[in-house]
Amino acid sequence: MSDDIRTKMGLRPVINVSGTMTSLGASIVVPEAIEAMAAILPQFVEINDLQRKASAVIARLTGGEAGFVTASCSAGISLAVAGTITGPDLLAIEKLPETLTPKNEVLVQMGHVVSYGAPVDQSIRLAGGKVVMIGQATSTHRYHMENAITDRTAAAVYVVSHHVVDYGLLNLKEFVEIAHAKGVPVIVDAASEYDLRLFLEQGADIALYSGHKFLGGPTSGIVAGKKELVRNAFLQNMGIGRGMKVGKESIFGVMAALEAWEKRDHVGIRERETGYLNLWKETLSDRPGITALIEPDPTNNPLDRMRVIVAPQEAHITAWDLAARLRSGPTPIIVRDHEVEHHYFYLDPCNLHPGQERIVAARLAEELDKARASNEVIATPFEDLSRHRFDGALRWPD
Repeated sequence: MSDDIRTKMGLRPVINVSGTMTSLGASIVVPEAIEAMAAILPQFVEINDLQRKASAVIARLTGGEAGFVTASCSAGISLAVAGTITGPDLLAIEKLPETLTPKNEVLVQMGHVVSYGAPVDQSIRLAGGKVVMIGQATSTHRYHMENAITDRTAAAVYVVSHHVVDYGLLNLKEFVEIAHAKGVPVIVDAASEYDLRLFLEQGADIALYSGHKFLGGPTSGIVAGKKELVRNAFLQNMGIGRGMKVGKESIFGVMAALEAWEKRDHVGIRERETGYLNLWKETLSDRPGITALIEPDPTNNPLDRMRVIVAPQEAHITAWDLAARLRSGPTPIIVRDHEVEHHYFYLDPCNLHPGQERIVAARLAEELDKARASNEVIATPFEDLSRHRFDGALRWPD
């Protein structure tokens, strides 16, 4: 631990059982990407030519006609939307987010307007798009979308995420069918998705991926799909995309991460992660007030997570207090606590270094033992958690 760069900087050495979260650094960058970035950093290249090389790799892995690398998947939404609004018109690109034509409306199902750290609809508005929400939070029907498409519709955005409402909405195939019947291109935000080909195969015109989540590349986004739409999105680098640019190291690092993805032992990785889950399940078995369930990923990524359900009266602690105790101390363990008010959180095994799974198990046992030894239930009012959720961000910098 003494050689850990984080401790030298005075940062806590986080153990990440939350998943591929940007706020924690997203993922462990694969050695191939690290080597590629180090190799190109001292050199000069023509960035557009490097992006053309990246396009060939992206096309091969996604099945798209072309692709490029940008700053993030969020940037990809803005650039792809902007491309559908401006086309290749360089003056229109310079004018954004002011639009020169009325064709700037972008359809999104209301149940897809979620936050990934920022609101999905903001990425659209940054591009000059006027967001048109269709349906309600828990229901979108064909007639909602069919009647929302007008001569002003530039694109339709579909979000694939564990954050979205997962029932009552149009699925991607139906969403594409309705959009294409009226000549509207479909952009899919698939930032945290494992399958690089599925969404284009299902009819999306552009699919957007994170380069730094499951792929294990540098912080980046990947835009892939139909050549004309990808080109129009790429041209936004002469406009709003300038602030979303990536360096040579990110482009080349993503290329290396994509090529490493083809050779990765996906089955072996799943087997190792299953071992971690089984260890945690054994650690939590027979503990009063604790139920541990191994569950599949909600968007059909080929991985499982553990849901830890906490009954406060028996466990002597709430789920949110247990999560808080795990993330306290010199070696914080950060769990996936997006739904903790429902008395559970998740443990995600996909971003652990070997041996950390045992540290997680030991800390779970330690904190639960402390709670059981308490004479009273440890139960901070959930309203206090909500009230202070953004204190750290608002205090920055100290």
